Amino acid sequence: MANTVATDVPRVLIDATAMPRERGGVGRYLEGLLGCLRGDLIIVCQSHDSSWLEETASGAQLIALPSRMKSVARRLAWEQVGLPRLARQLDVDVVFSPHYTLPVASGRRRVVTFHDATFFTDPAVHLRGKRHFFRAWSRLSWRLAAVAIVPSQATRDELTRILGHRRGPVIVAHHGTDHDIFHPPSERDVADFATRHDLPHSWIAFLGTLEPRKNVGALVRAYRTLASERPEVPALLLAGARGWDSDLDAEIARVTSPGDARRLGYVPQHDLHTLLGGAELVVYPSLGEGFGLPVLEAMASGGVVLTTRRLALPEVGGDAVAYGEPDEVSLGADMAALLDDDAQRRELRRQAIGRAAGFTWEAAARLHEQAFRMAAQ
Repeated sequence: MANTVATDVPRVLIDATAMPRERGGVGRYLEGLLGCLRGDLIIVCQSHDSSWLEETASGAQLIALPSRMKSVARRLAWEQVGLPRLARQLDVDVVFSPHYTLPVASGRRRVVTFHDATFFTDPAVHLRGKRHFFRAWSRLSWRLAAVAIVPSQATRDELTRILGHRRGPVIVAHHGTDHDIFHPPSERDVADFATRHDLPHSWIAFLGTLEPRKNVGALVRAYRTLASERPEVPALLLAGARGWDSDLDAEIARVTSPGDARRLGYVPQHDLHTLLGGAELVVYPSLGEGFGLPVLEAMASGGVVLTTRRLALPEVGGDAVAYGEPDEVSLGADMAALLDDDAQRRELRRQAIGRAAGFTWEAAARLHEQAFRMAAQ
């Protein structure tokens, strides 16, 4: 629930209209953050988000857009015309835009979150239109925002290298995790999950949008080789939004018995701690992350994580996860080594839970409040 204790945070209008219906990515970020922000807050959102936001951000004023604003084009047009008008009507001090874009002609101080720099550093793993759109907006928002917020020092360094030093401040606010949701599962949780998904053995998990940047194709190919070498290989469960990796279905179809690779699609939030913490391994072979929230959520759930050292991932995992290269040969060898080493997996589970405890949405919210104060000044 939102903390309503009075603070010196200015009057802030938060644009939550870009949140996807299935709350991954920016949705998970806003969900965690809005439950912990304090002060005089007004949240504008899509109508389908009203009910859960009323509960999560109970101390804030909530304004829902008409349902006709659901389309991306209409929402972006409203951001440039309707959002500045609303900011004036409500006499806010700061407009907070949590997803790269902002109202250009605002008349109010603006705070913007930049989630990563991969539109510049790894353009090939993004759709062409999306790549051009976010590169243009990142340049503009980097210049116009009074304060920029990034989720990692790695993202700050990359954006500064590419876009140049800003005149205004850049606040590094690591994401947090909800430890009421993400915690080690019980034996019964694991058994129930296995029964519901008809799993005769254990599983290896991936959580994230199934898109080229997440490198899931290499994971599936590595798994196919692993399955050919092990008679009782754990199933590979791929959870998350479909994304735009057009080759992935074909890769999954090439996995044959005893292998078992499956898309789970969207997994309800109450099941995620079991998916991650109950897995033999959580493999996140990303080619680059501005933060890597699934890695943190897996750690909080007691998961054994294998990931890469790309961009911000070591900032999150520290010494509590295993690292490897993102190619299929390395992934296969690293998965096999971890599956054969019970002692290392137990130690990684222990370290992961301890490290994840240091990442909280409360800490992230205090840094966002600092950004709002700096902008208002």
